[in-house]
Amino acid sequence: MSGGGEELQGQSSGDDVSFSEEKDCSSSNQGTSQGSESGDNSETDSDGDSESGSGGEKGDSAAEESSLSEVEELEKKELQSNCRESEFENSSPHCTHCRTEHNQNEKVTPRQISRGQFLLKLNSEGTYQCTETGLIFEVKKKVDIKYCFLSWSKFSEYVKKPWIVGGPIFDVKCDPTTLNSIQFPHSLCLGHHESNMTFKVLHVKGSGAAIEPTVDHSTTHVKWNVSSLSPVGPVIQTADTVFHHGAVILYKVIDNHPSLSFRVYVATNNDSFIRDIARTVKQSTKKFMKIDKPPVCLKLLENEKKYRLISEPEAEITPEEIQFVDGSLLKLKSYIEVFLEQPVDFTLSLVELDSGEIVWKAKLRECDWAQHDQNQNIGKNSTNSNRRRKMDSSLHEEISLNKKVKWTDVSDGVKREAILNDAQLMTLAKTIGKEWIEIAIANLALEMCDIDKIQEKKEEVTVCKFRMLKKWQEKEQKNATAQNLFNSLKDVATVEVHNVLKGFLQQI
Repeated sequence: MSGGGEELQGQSSGDDVSFSEEKDCSSSNQGTSQGSESGDNSETDSDGDSESGSGGEKGDSAAEESSLSEVEELEKKELQSNCRESEFENSSPHCTHCRTEHNQNEKVTPRQISRGQFLLKLNSEGTYQCTETGLIFEVKKKVDIKYCFLSWSKFSEYVKKPWIVGGPIFDVKCDPTTLNSIQFPHSLCLGHHESNMTFKVLHVKGSGAAIEPTVDHSTTHVKWNVSSLSPVGPVIQTADTVFHHGAVILYKVIDNHPSLSFRVYVATNNDSFIRDIARTVKQSTKKFMKIDKPPVCLKLLENEKKYRLISEPEAEITPEEIQFVDGSLLKLKSYIEVFLEQPVDFTLSLVELDSGEIVWKAKLRECDWAQHDQNQNIGKNSTNSNRRRKMDSSLHEEISLNKKVKWTDVSDGVKREAILNDAQLMTLAKTIGKEWIEIAIANLALEMCDIDKIQEKKEEVTVCKFRMLKKWQEKEQKNATAQNLFNSLKDVATVEVHNVLKGFLQQI
């Protein structure tokens, strides 16, 4: 690189890689911290179909509130709306510490052309902000831009102290001569006090990387003049305490045990980090479902500060305390395990250890996870006899239906039960509840990658359920019959679903 930049050294595949540091525009802003928790062992890979210029990598706070009543209000709204599973949280609510800045950028929604990769078609010169990623593009003329989130863990060797990660890293692809600048979202809070904070970007090129200057920054973005295009993400340097907008992400283990087991990830509100967590969970030998709760921390996360996770009623929590450090650069993503012997509603709170202040809080209810985990495993109580009577009745009906099943003749003379048609699958899809994802994984033997492909088109939830049933049909082929589906869902489906399937069987 040019000028009097300071040279830094990095290791890449055993070779020394030098990358220069160019002069940045002076910036005086707030400090912010790094964060993480305690113990996962899955490796992270970048998402998306994009290949980076450095070696073919594939691309892959709610406002601080003065009252926790807003948390409950958010949860009520969540229960009233349809469940929408999302691999990552694109949430950057206004922070009361950060200075409010209004911009006139035109908001545009990209097309998701493959898993994790976006396409933005811009027809004229202007400044445009992507609604999905927060990226802001200043373009000179009509252009098509492809881009995706990458994992910082792939470039950890290039981020050495005193530099730390400031926000997501992206791979952007288009003709670089059509772009004046890109503004990258960051996860830092700049509102506590003025500090000598230096903003730059890590620009990965070929077999090395350079720390390059930025031209401006705001409370939400870091602006960089485009020189060439390959993986780029914001980094910062400061001697002051760094504060991050944080997020808490919840996953529940899917199994046949009556107990409840959860993973709780405490992260910076950085989409690269959050997507890493999602990939880590998918690569686990266990199956998980994501629990949708307001993820954004009510209080800023501070580097190396200690936090405690508390459950009411009491649960087994391992570890009970964590020291927050940003895990963006780590391949092993840390988490807190929460275990309850019995399936009950409970409240989780993340508390700052020294002040006792609540950083994040959520009420977890039985309806937040698949019903069959609970219906089959609740301890002995007055409802058990009723449940046994219902099961006996269902068993009797199932035997009767089996006797009534007719078979369709085919050309080879062998009689087979009729395969469900699309109209029947759509009728059934309309009756399945918000637990459809867990049903797909636990009862219909679908994989999480199947669910991701179904959801990536962001279609109406009934259509997603229909596509889930079609995927089951594709896998079952000649066995995709009403009877087989009834057998798979008999212990978990609602009365309405049972009635629809029984109707199909009686029509045969």
